[in-house]
Amino acid sequence: MKGVVFSKKVIYYLAVMAILIIVYLLVNPGGEEQKTQTGLELVAQNLVNPVYLTEAPDGTNRLFVVDRIGLVRVIDSEGVLLEEPFLDLRSNMVELRENFDERGLLGVAFHPDFKDNGKFFVYYSAPLRVAGPNEWDHTSRVSEFIVEGNRVNISSERIILEVDEPSFNHNGGQLAFGNDGYLYISLGDGGGADDVGLGHPALGNGQDTRTLLGSILRIDVNKGVPYSIPMDNPFVGKEGRDEVYAYGLRNPFRMSFDKETGRLFAGDVGQNLLEEINIIEKGKNYGWNIKEGTYCFSIESPSEPPLECPETGKNNEELVGPILEYNHSVGISVIGGFVYRGKEIPEIQGKYVFGDWSNSFTSPKGKIFVAEEKYGKWEVTSSKEINSFLLGFGEDDKNELYVLTSDSVGPTGNTGKVYRIIKN
Repeated sequence: MKGVVFSKKVIYYLAVMAILIIVYLLVNPGGEEQKTQTGLELVAQNLVNPVYLTEAPDGTNRLFVVDRIGLVRVIDSEGVLLEEPFLDLRSNMVELRENFDERGLLGVAFHPDFKDNGKFFVYYSAPLRVAGPNEWDHTSRVSEFIVEGNRVNISSERIILEVDEPSFNHNGGQLAFGNDGYLYISLGDGGGADDVGLGHPALGNGQDTRTLLGSILRIDVNKGVPYSIPMDNPFVGKEGRDEVYAYGLRNPFRMSFDKETGRLFAGDVGQNLLEEINIIEKGKNYGWNIKEGTYCFSIESPSEPPLECPETGKNNEELVGPILEYNHSVGISVIGGFVYRGKEIPEIQGKYVFGDWSNSFTSPKGKIFVAEEKYGKWEVTSSKEINSFLLGFGEDDKNELYVLTSDSVGPTGNTGKVYRIIKN
């Protein structure tokens, strides 16, 4: 009896389908959504496009909500969302598109010594600076402000860093202080698609360490004018920008430090196939645009990953894979979260809580995932669907977590809400 002979093309597609099924099952244990141990409690509403929440380290028990449209709003110690904004940057920003936009006010961070020095840092999308390249879209700006009383002094702005962006998308936008006292900044690859085209070098911004785009940066805002470089940054004295801490990223929109271990977790938004979570380490190359997650990537066929690709970068460095990934049957835009270190939900203590924006642009179906590390491997142990677009997560000083949502695709309307994650 003659054996069945498959063409190379058929074998290729069978292999790709098998990988997709495996990835889907990893994110959907048992093939179905698992019962979660958490619920959501409404904290505030009537926001527009809230993307982040944090608490000032000053003992006032106030929560600060970052609204993409250019406002930082305050939820006071009584749980009331105050009308007067803590910061209003709308006049400093680019004009946002109502239907959909990845620009805006994207991140804030209080200085660790905020109680004494009043320093407050923001990441926002400013109009393209005068010296910016022709036809580029805007300039991403990291600035320091001084807080006086209960508001930011808008005239106190000190520009720390400006990075020109060729397109409106893939801006990253997270700011976070590490245990080392340095400020970490996430930057996307400059936007467009495939990490090619206007504003993208031959290597792609993700792989070219001579650019700041497609990287996590680390700088010292306590020294220098406007900052200094930590001497142990990986490219000090080598080819590459001294500010770069890690690279090979597409759009690390949200990242956070684990309060106990100090590990830096980042959700890197994928392109055609995969969403991924990475643990960011100094000097590491996370693969984009040689790989998308664990798949090989090709700009000629971005929806059909090649079976083979380089396993190292231009300097023969290892390409580091994600700790978690899932395909677009699950969701289309990963939202990085936090390792839970609170006390209210002991069942998820030490687990990583993250999510996905939605599974489509037309229907708000965000998801919240809980992942656990077992024997050095990470797996999703539960998931919860919400009937809104999931925009971000937040953490208060008690290490309890919050979810930020909207029912609108773009930065418009007043359907933005803040929820606290509670025990179910």
